[in-house]
Amino acid sequence: MLKNLKWQYLIIIVMMTLMACSNNTNTSEAQSPPGDQEESEELEMSELTLMGVRDPQISAAQIIADELGYFEEEGLDVTNHLIENGPEMGSMIAGGSAPISLMSNFLSITLKSSDVPINVVAVLDQMAGTQAMVGSENLELESAKDLEGLTIGMPNGAEVRYAIESMGEELDVDVDKINFVNIGPSDGLAALQRGDLDALAAWEPFITKGTQAGGEFILSGRESNLPELKGDVNWLSVHSTLMATDEFLAENPNTIKAIIRALKKGTDYINENREDAITTLAPILRLSESELKEIMNRNVYSMEVDNTYWNESNSEGIMDYFMRVGNIQSKPEVTSYHDFSLLQEVFPDLITADELQN
Repeated sequence: MLKNLKWQYLIIIVMMTLMACSNNTNTSEAQSPPGDQEESEELEMSELTLMGVRDPQISAAQIIADELGYFEEEGLDVTNHLIENGPEMGSMIAGGSAPISLMSNFLSITLKSSDVPINVVAVLDQMAGTQAMVGSENLELESAKDLEGLTIGMPNGAEVRYAIESMGEELDVDVDKINFVNIGPSDGLAALQRGDLDALAAWEPFITKGTQAGGEFILSGRESNLPELKGDVNWLSVHSTLMATDEFLAENPNTIKAIIRALKKGTDYINENREDAITTLAPILRLSESELKEIMNRNVYSMEVDNTYWNESNSEGIMDYFMRVGNIQSKPEVTSYHDFSLLQEVFPDLITADELQN
């Protein structure tokens, strides 16, 4: 009997030991080892080319992030490729040479309507103040109606046209009576200075160069200098954004999050150290510091996705305008070309638009 008790006792001990081992194994499996979490945030690619535009309304934060080492802090070896003419970005994205880029949110509308697989993944700044019109040295306006009949140089499909049409609706100007001439901003500036144009409608830095050459600022998407209306207006809302193709977004989420973090540091630096930012940016943008200061003061550098951004991106007005001028053949749903899931992960407080709240 004593012998049987000893065997029972041994069996109990063995069973308890096995149960303890099993519990330890389950606990170990339930808890992710520290290395696993680090691996989950590992960059899919550390070397990449980030496409942008050589102007302060599109790529200011991008340039600052590169110059001050913010990309490097995030483990990225970024080559900034800055093109001179922003509208060329559309064909580059569609052709596959710009899978991750900075450009206007309006471009994402036109690309999506043509079935180009693109997503806005972050917002950089409100740049409607840099989409503007400058008059020739000899132009004198007694009222906004005097714009009717003038010859205004403007690239076809330029975003500033929407601001001009909004102005026309508010101030009873028949925009159809304006003679718009399709011309690039650089050639348009030269034509303006020769006296071949009454005004130039374009973007910065060409507007500031026009005013510094003796022309008078007329209007922008955010400001009016017309005789009967001077001050703040709301004629256009357009933003610089970070865009990624569907394929790049699916394959490189951690890399995109790192880019967003670096751009946020660049944006904060611009707002907190404006004079130093201007000193850093001016030679790269090939502008004088006085020119750059004026241009950057027309921008609002903020990565917030607020109601203004979301509602204007989804407004019937801008969609109808694009349809009318032939930029799009169909109206894409705003949710079809936006994916803020990665921005939500790294900076959830930046997403404040009512329709994007859970």
